[in-house]
Amino acid sequence: MSYSLGQVVYTTSSGSNGTVSQGVQQPFEISTITGIKETNITLQCVVYPNPTNDYIKLKIVNYKTGKLFYQLYDINGKLLENKKAEDNETNISMGNLVSGTYLLKVTDNQKEVKTFKIIKK
Repeated sequence: MSYSLGQVVYTTSSGSNGTVSQGVQQPFEISTITGIKETNITLQCVVYPNPTNDYIKLKIVNYKTGKLFYQLYDINGKLLENKKAEDNETNISMGNLVSGTYLLKVTDNQKEVKTFKIIKK
């Protein structure tokens, strides 16, 4: 079966295992960066330089850091690091990671507080 959509032509093949469309790009975008509003917290993620090569700095303002944890994920959702934010400023090493996009999620008692998008070159 062949379809024409404007200038795009694609073919759909069906079989016992499902359907495949050839010639169509099916992009997706993850754009939801979330946070909760119930807490009185100001978080900053300062990256020097941006994009970074070596480390990022998580700066926590107006909050007890003893309850906060951070998780660093690669773009595929694989957990790379899970640690407690000990101080108001926490250095997170990225020197051993390959170039790419990462997500840094900050949680309080397993509730997501804020997520940052980090670019490593």
